[in-house]
Amino acid sequence: MNVESFNLDHRAVAAPYLRIADRKVLPHGDVIVKYDVRFAQPNVGHLEMATIHSLEHLFAEKSRNHSDRVIDFSPMGCQTGFYLILQGDHEFAEVEQLVAATLQDILEASEVPTANEIQCGWGANHTLAGAQEAARAFLAERAGWSTVFAGETR
Repeated sequence: MNVESFNLDHRAVAAPYLRIADRKVLPHGDVIVKYDVRFAQPNVGHLEMATIHSLEHLFAEKSRNHSDRVIDFSPMGCQTGFYLILQGDHEFAEVEQLVAATLQDILEASEVPTANEIQCGWGANHTLAGAQEAARAFLAERAGWSTVFAGETR
């Protein structure tokens, strides 16, 4: 399959985790790297859409306070996680710190940015509490973020 995640055995992964899903070198030598930021165990659990929507808004806004290399933070259609796209290569610890700092910002947020009908296509479909609950759960498992497959040790 042409899409990397379609070649991933979703039965063998152990969410939550953070992994490189793709790396591209563009025609002029620029590098972009796509990270799989998996919150829920595929085919077992998922995030509700209002939670996903709010995490997307919060992470997109807050992550840029920590890095000028964030290109995008997009939800997966399966509702189990997100793709974080960054410019350039990074050490795992650097990406882990970016994700952790952003999730901490989400825990401290008092509102979901741009959750209104002027700046959002479905401004009423948000939950700050849901986003904070998901961020808290993901942060609680930080020690295991580098372990993608059950039984894997690093």
